[in-house]
Amino acid sequence: MTSVGASRAWSPGSGHPATDTRGHAVSDKDQMSPAQRELWDKLEGVRPAMMTTVGEDGLLRSRPMWTQGDTFDGSLWFFTADDAPKAEELARNPQIGLSYAAPDKDLFVSVSGRAELIHDEAKIEELWNAFAEAWFPDGTADPHLALLRVDVDHAQYWEDKKPKVLQLAEIAIGILRDVPPKSGEQGRIDL
Repeated sequence: MTSVGASRAWSPGSGHPATDTRGHAVSDKDQMSPAQRELWDKLEGVRPAMMTTVGEDGLLRSRPMWTQGDTFDGSLWFFTADDAPKAEELARNPQIGLSYAAPDKDLFVSVSGRAELIHDEAKIEELWNAFAEAWFPDGTADPHLALLRVDVDHAQYWEDKKPKVLQLAEIAIGILRDVPPKSGEQGRIDL
């Protein structure tokens, strides 16, 4: 439920939550547009993504990355080294693809957007965690530590919320009738 009429400006990491006109705290999700909320509801529990960029030779290159943060305002965040090959690839072509998968939930999401390398000490501090420290043992003082901000253009998802038994029954019926089974829903989210 989106709250209307926030009484003061709010931004992630601002140190104080926004309140609605009745003085009740407004959560991060209340600050999201319906499209942002729909996408974040799908991605929030699936942090690993395969990030795809275009190499200098024109070939697609993918690598696993970990989505950072607990909110979504239309941008997804990743820690990276500013001297990594993907930084050069994104400087040439900022178009990026992110693939998220939660096979146990029958959820698959493909995100398209534009990436930018960011050196923002406040944002790095806000997102810093033990997982990041494993990759950057010098901590936030690492001279090559940077963030990739991915401004999401759109996403496509495939999701089947039916119980596995019902999914298997639909597959079996499809085989017997020689008709492909309906495998959940798919949709597109434009931001």
